[in-house]
Amino acid sequence: MSTPRNSTLPGDPPGGRRAVTVWVIGVSVYFVAVIFRTSLGVAGLDAADRFHVNASALSTFSILQLLVYAGMQIPVGLLVDRLGTKRVLAIGVVLFTAGQLGFAFSPSYGTALASRALLGCGDAMTFISVLRLGTRWFPARRGPLIAQLAGLAGMAGNLVSTLVLARLLHGVGWTAAFAGSALAGVVVFVLLLLFLKDHPEGHAPEPFPHQGAAYVRRQIAASWREPGTRLGLWVHFTTQFPAMVFLLLWGLPFLVEAQGLSRATAGGLLTLVVLSNMLVGLVYGQIIARHHEARLPLALGTVAATAALWAATLLYPADHAPMWLLVVLCAVLGACGPASMIGFDFARPANPPERQGTASGITNMGGFVASMTTLFAIGVLLDATGDDYTVAFSAVFVLQALGVTQILRLRRRAARRERERLVASRVETVHVPA
Repeated sequence: MSTPRNSTLPGDPPGGRRAVTVWVIGVSVYFVAVIFRTSLGVAGLDAADRFHVNASALSTFSILQLLVYAGMQIPVGLLVDRLGTKRVLAIGVVLFTAGQLGFAFSPSYGTALASRALLGCGDAMTFISVLRLGTRWFPARRGPLIAQLAGLAGMAGNLVSTLVLARLLHGVGWTAAFAGSALAGVVVFVLLLLFLKDHPEGHAPEPFPHQGAAYVRRQIAASWREPGTRLGLWVHFTTQFPAMVFLLLWGLPFLVEAQGLSRATAGGLLTLVVLSNMLVGLVYGQIIARHHEARLPLALGTVAATAALWAATLLYPADHAPMWLLVVLCAVLGACGPASMIGFDFARPANPPERQGTASGITNMGGFVASMTTLFAIGVLLDATGDDYTVAFSAVFVLQALGVTQILRLRRRAARRERERLVASRVETVHVPA
């Protein structure tokens, strides 16, 4: 017995206006976190001058931030499953606001690094919490679209960082720009304390006793055993990092130093990546909500298009790639973020509600580990080759090849297991007593 497309499954949250209001507050926290996370992307060259560092040292800012972020994903997933969304988000806001404020007043490279680590720790607590909030307040059939909309909100934060923070930085200076932006953290902290709830009335998760380290090990092991969780991780790993590396740090230097563009033109291309991401996110979310089998073709198609455009740009037989090619590259990079969200659409149906936070944490590690690795590799290669961006950015292809290999290895096992779970859930629904 099949379930109609627009029906709500037994036990599903009802959604509605109240759900939208609560979810928007949670997403606003993630929005601000992304502004803070990507603020270095428009300040990379200024940071190099302020702290007198080379490319490798500059990349360490983002690497450390992402290292903390990636390392926190599984602990945060466990915390969300254990403590709930509101508490974890509140802790995250305090940490990333303190990190942004500390970065504003950092007198040295060392204190600036510590501030970015603190920021990364708080940032790590936001996205998984927002995903969990969506599953608690909206029906399961809305999951893919809600996840893409959350990613869309994050890219809106990136857009604010690219357009607004960049102008503030060059208008009022380093300290005023970063300290002023930290006020946004205070605003969302007040909003979540006053209005955010973990779940609607009557949909509280079943309480479970604290079971210490044994519980933690079981949660992680059970999530990892699911092929869908591992496939989700590798989809996230392979799709997210090209755009993340470009926006987080190396895009502006590449466009200005390697392609000879002005900062204003380069900033416009970074904005194009963000706008493309927002548009593609809406399209991907609608497609996957209607055609679940489109998940893997969309992910692999995005990887192929990204690799092809990077190869065409880096190997173009002239000193600079033409503007039309850079525009197409940036438009295609905009699809990386939405494609990475597909990873959660593999992990979500592979795990029961009590493991959603842990499974999301494992999946979310993928893209950030890849981004951290690529950021470091590009910085080292730039220093080793005398700023040869063609050689440095070739690191992208190595990680894409690794990721695609793992996706192809896991896809059949994950599909088979997902079908088994779907059949089992339908049988349970049919035999629910009246």
